[in-house]
Amino acid sequence: MSSNTTTTPLYTVPLLINGKEIVTSTTFPVISPSSHSEIWHSSSASVSDAHSACTAASAAFPAWSKTKPAFRRTILLKAADILEKRAQECGEFMMLETGAEQGFAGGFNVPLAVEMLRDVAGRISEVLGGTVPVCAEEGTSAFVLKEPFGVVLGIAPWNAPYILGTRAFLYPLAAGNTIILKGSELSPRCFHALGAALTSAGLPPGVLNILYHRPADAAEVTTALIQHPAVKKINFTGSTAVGRIVASTAGKALKPVLLELGGKASAVVLDDADIERAAVACAVGGFLHGGQICMATERIVVQSAILEEFVKAFQAKVKEMFHTDNPAPVLITAAGVEKNKKLVGDAVGKGAKVLLGNHETEERHPETGKVSGTRMRPVVVGGVTRSMDVYHEESFGPSISVVEVASEEEAVNVANDTEYGLSGAVFTKDLARGLRVARRIESGAIHINAMTVHDETNLPHGGVKSSGWGRFNGSWGLDEFLRLKTITFQE
Repeated sequence: MSSNTTTTPLYTVPLLINGKEIVTSTTFPVISPSSHSEIWHSSSASVSDAHSACTAASAAFPAWSKTKPAFRRTILLKAADILEKRAQECGEFMMLETGAEQGFAGGFNVPLAVEMLRDVAGRISEVLGGTVPVCAEEGTSAFVLKEPFGVVLGIAPWNAPYILGTRAFLYPLAAGNTIILKGSELSPRCFHALGAALTSAGLPPGVLNILYHRPADAAEVTTALIQHPAVKKINFTGSTAVGRIVASTAGKALKPVLLELGGKASAVVLDDADIERAAVACAVGGFLHGGQICMATERIVVQSAILEEFVKAFQAKVKEMFHTDNPAPVLITAAGVEKNKKLVGDAVGKGAKVLLGNHETEERHPETGKVSGTRMRPVVVGGVTRSMDVYHEESFGPSISVVEVASEEEAVNVANDTEYGLSGAVFTKDLARGLRVARRIESGAIHINAMTVHDETNLPHGGVKSSGWGRFNGSWGLDEFLRLKTITFQE
C-alpha cells in the first residue's frame, strides 16, 4: 500500500523591472534566522536584469522628471496609505526574514516608513524651485535651477529594510529621478512589499525598479549597475568596508555617492548625569534589535566619580529589559554572534571583566531545544581600554563596552578616538555643559540626555569620517538628489 504526498512550492519573491514582477529562472532560498528553515525563495538578478532595470529607469526618466509636484505627492500619499494598511503583514515579513521582534518590525519600521512617505510628499514643492540672483554685469540676469540627476542607484541593507529601503528611493524619486533599488538578499520580501505599495499607488512603470541577487553575484551585479552609463548617482547604506568598495567603483566612473556607513557610537555619561535616565537610554540604545543598528550605543564613557553607581543602574536595566525568561534575541547570521563573542573574549583576555551576561554561553532554540548559532543575550564588558579590539571595532551586535574616564576632557578624547562618527550621546543635567561637549565630539549627530539611536524624517541623518558623507532626510535629503544649473540671459 502506498500513498502519494505533495508539497506546495515555496513562494518566490519577484524582481520589479519596468512595472512588471519578474520571477527569474535562477533563485535562492531565504532562510529565517529564528527558525533556521526556508521560508520562501527569491528571484536572483543577473547582470542582464541589472541592465534591463537601468534601461527601464532611463526610459522613464524624461516623463517622470517633468511631472508636477502635486502628481508625485498624490502617489506618495497613496503609497503611505497602502503600506499603513499592510503594516501587520509587512511586519511579519521582517520578523521572519531578519529575526526582528514585532515592536521593532511592525511597531517601528513600517510606521516610520509611512511617516517618511508623507513627510516627503509635503516637502516636494518647497525644494524644487530655483533662484533668481542679481548679476554684476548690467543687463544680464540669471536663473539658478534645481534639476534631477537622472537614474539613481540606491543600495539598502537588511536590518531596517522598510526605513532604509524607503529612504534609498524616496528622496531621489521625489526630486524627479528614477530609481533602481538594490535590496539585501537577506530580506527581499520586505523590499518587494515597498515596490508593490508604490506600484499599487500608481507609480508609472520604470520609475522604481527593485533587484536582489545571490551573494555570489554581488560584485558582478553591483559593479554593472554602478558603471552603467544611465546611472548618475549612487546612495549606499551599509558597512564601511563595502562602502569603500562602492565609493571606489563609483569614483572611477566619476559618479557622486551618498554614503551612510558603520558607527561606533559613544554615550558619554558625565558626573552630573541623571543616572537612571542614562541607564535606560544606554540599555535600549545598545541592545535594541540585538545591537544591529548603525547608531547603536557601543561604548559607554563614564566619569570615575559615578562609575559604580551607573554600572549598578545599567546592569539592573539590562536585566529587566533583556535578561528575562524570554528567548535570547536573534541575530541575522551566526557570523554576527561569533564576532561579538570573539571581541568580548579578546577584551577579557587582555584584562577586561564581564559585568553582565556570558559570551561563552550557547543559546538554544526555544522550541526545538537545539543550539542556535544566531541567538545571543546582551553582554556588558567593563574595564575596556585601547589595547582591546572591542574598543575600536564596530560589533554590530549585543555587546557594550564600559570605558572609565577621569574628566570631561578625557571623555571627549575617548569619544573621538574612533574612525567612525555617525551618532553619539551626552548625559548631563547642565544643558550648557551638554552643548559644549556635543559640539566637540566628531559625529553627524549627538543627542543630549537621549539614546544614540535617533532618526527623524525632518532631521538630517548621516556621518563623518568613516561613517560616510552626505545626508538623508528632510529638505537636505531632497537636495542630495538635485543638481544646480545656472542659466544667464541678456535683456
